[in-house]
Amino acid sequence: MLLAPYVGRFAPSPTGALHAGSLVTALGSFLDARAHDGRWLLRIEDVDEARSVAGAEAAIIEVLGQLGMHSDGPILRQSERKQRYAEACARLGTYVYPCACSRSEIALSSTLRAADGAPLYAGTCRQGLPPGKSGRSLRLRVPDAPHDLITFNDRHLGPCQQALASEVGDFVLRRVEGYWAYQLAVVVDDAEQGVSDVVRGMDLLDSSARQLYLQDLLGYARPRYLHLPLVVNAGGEKLSKQTGAAPILPGADEASRLALLQQAAGFLQLDTVGADSLAAFWRRALQSWRARWVD
Repeated sequence: MLLAPYVGRFAPSPTGALHAGSLVTALGSFLDARAHDGRWLLRIEDVDEARSVAGAEAAIIEVLGQLGMHSDGPILRQSERKQRYAEACARLGTYVYPCACSRSEIALSSTLRAADGAPLYAGTCRQGLPPGKSGRSLRLRVPDAPHDLITFNDRHLGPCQQALASEVGDFVLRRVEGYWAYQLAVVVDDAEQGVSDVVRGMDLLDSSARQLYLQDLLGYARPRYLHLPLVVNAGGEKLSKQTGAAPILPGADEASRLALLQQAAGFLQLDTVGADSLAAFWRRALQSWRARWVD
């Protein structure tokens, strides 16, 4: 069921410029909001401040604006919301516990692997810190099987599920560096911004169960999810800054901007052929998105 009113968002990390992969996500989220006569918000996910690149946020905002995508409300920055994450963590009470384990200790203590291939946390500190150890991070206790199954319906993939205990394990809410983890930050932000629909890349599908679990614990409404296919490079790797994706920088002429949007629309299988201006592109893209994704 669609929550009313519709609020969507695009939430890039300012670790570099936009690229073809992130533009696909921006375009999909923007069109979905417009197709539902809703609001589209821009959020800067800079909770890990050490990874932020100087000038990247401004360049992202400028490129989106030049392409025709403007936030319908104030731009939220995670680096300015640490107190809100701390308050949400405190509300979780005994579900949260301190963990003394380092990454190398977790790797040595676990023979199991999480869904993303990382060592599955063995629960070493679940019943209290080992003697002589101090807490390095904060973890969230997940339910034991068989009560750990999280199910949801993705608008693209259909029914999805994940068993938190066997596929994720107790996960980090505050990292050893002192930064609040993405999983907690995004849940608090979505709830406080009234986000009804999350349109994002398939690489974040594995995060959905953790976020749904947190939403339930905190009493937040669950948004709908739509996970889009990923743009990959010639080697089949997800297109990203780390895999050498070409940056999209401000200042391109209209023909170049139109070509970028046409490429992203083509990846999403939208019919925008023949659109010879940005205005014509947006009319055609919106019509095509409505035909495919609006119930």
